[in-house]
Amino acid sequence: MDVDAQPTMEETILVGDDLMMGPPSPIIPPEIASYVLKDVDLCDGILRNLFLCLQINDIEPFCQDEIVLYRECAERRDKVLRQRLQDSELKLGSSMPLEEANARATQLESEVTSLERRLILASGVGGMDGFRQRWSLHGRLTDSKKRLEALKDGITNRKKDDEQPHVASPTTTTKRWWFW
Repeated sequence: MDVDAQPTMEETILVGDDLMMGPPSPIIPPEIASYVLKDVDLCDGILRNLFLCLQINDIEPFCQDEIVLYRECAERRDKVLRQRLQDSELKLGSSMPLEEANARATQLESEVTSLERRLILASGVGGMDGFRQRWSLHGRLTDSKKRLEALKDGITNRKKDDEQPHVASPTTTTKRWWFW
């Protein structure tokens, strides 16, 4: 065996479908979009460069750098957005009037049920179209369940805070029997 021989590595060529790795980007409800999207890199410049590259070259193998850059940016963006969505729902659950928070929880539960039913129906669709539908629905379902869980945590934490007995402030001057 030749000592100077280097092992050969296969080069992987990315295509547009490789951007469908992991969950799809979360859907941001309009009522909390301003908080969730604030100061987040939306990757629009990188996406514009990717489309420009594809327009010029017609095929994906010549746009590997752009695909990789967009995928990395989108993963970072989606991670931040998902965390902010959950944080926002937690805050809403703890600060909204209780009736509105419960109504929001009911709405999210209904959305989860609808997405579960649509996912079951999409399981009968074959081919790439079926895969894309299931991929999208599964991501939306997972995000909705986590948002619902965060909202319920906020409601529960509020209820615990409301049930805490109010302790007299330390400025009151009550004489305790163990002090002389």
